Amino acid sequence: MKNTPDNEFIKIFALFSNAAPESCDVINTARGEQDFRETVIVKTADGGRLVIKLADNDFTDPERISEWQRCAAEYRALGYYAPEIFAALDGSFPRVSYKGRSCAAYAEGFSPYRPLEDRAGENAGSTVLSESIIKDIWTMTARVAAKRFDFAKHPSGYCLFETFCPSDRTDEVTENALEWFSYAESLSDGHREQVRRIRRLWEENRAVLEPLYKKLPTSVFQADLNTTNLLLDEQGRFVGVYDFNISGREVFLNYLFRENFDSDFEREREKIYSALCFSREHYIFGEDEKRAAPLLYRCLKPLWFNKLEALKSCADDAAVSKRLDLTEQALTADFGFEKYM
Repeated sequence: MKNTPDNEFIKIFALFSNAAPESCDVINTARGEQDFRETVIVKTADGGRLVIKLADNDFTDPERISEWQRCAAEYRALGYYAPEIFAALDGSFPRVSYKGRSCAAYAEGFSPYRPLEDRAGENAGSTVLSESIIKDIWTMTARVAAKRFDFAKHPSGYCLFETFCPSDRTDEVTENALEWFSYAESLSDGHREQVRRIRRLWEENRAVLEPLYKKLPTSVFQADLNTTNLLLDEQGRFVGVYDFNISGREVFLNYLFRENFDSDFEREREKIYSALCFSREHYIFGEDEKRAAPLLYRCLKPLWFNKLEALKSCADDAAVSKRLDLTEQALTADFGFEKYM
């Protein structure tokens, strides 16, 4: 909602700009009690706009913000829109007092483009991604992957076999799998043996994947390709991305598999196949990546949160059995990813 800046915020804004703030639009982007984040879009008296980002969590600090700043700059260098990330006028990324919290603060340029989500219902676009936009997204991402950027010490929010921030007890993939097992083990006795088998298959697959995964090439990615971050021009053409605050070092194949998801296994695989095909026009997949693809799929997809939701929605025991069969198939079948790489 739009507000008149109070004295506390005026002092913060003065760290980043000599302009006078006239009004501000505050957007809460927090996720949980331990992750306070606000985006403040400021209109200045001279008609300019600047975005101030404030965060009190354990993954926003000057070192990481500097990595996000560099990542956005590399996207711009490839010809895509990404907001310029600014330090304070004194060159620092300061900590400030804001709403009773000690927050890391930085500034971003105001985007001249709107996200795909905002264009829903308009003639120029909708939240349904067209094939041309999907191709453009994966062209961009494959080009970033091909650069093999190595400037980021920290992993992206999609990291596997490591944690994103100190408060994480495990990576998100393992967290989802453990939640799947916790629910599946509460199913009726008739499913118990299959659930145990699924757990054994997942754990064995993960153990085989880990040493190979650690050899896979990485780059530094924006790492959040949802419809609130994909930017279109007025003609509905894809132009770039914003929101770099979970960006970081990442295995390209993990990023590609993670960003293509569906509760239906077959539709999900079709999305992955398409993304691989678009990507291979700009990125050369190595032999290690081809060997890792089926293992990575089995680690990520069968027990992901949307698969748990699908399992929970089963109306009867027969539907549960069918869902478990599909899960076990996803952990054992060869879906031929290398043909698309």
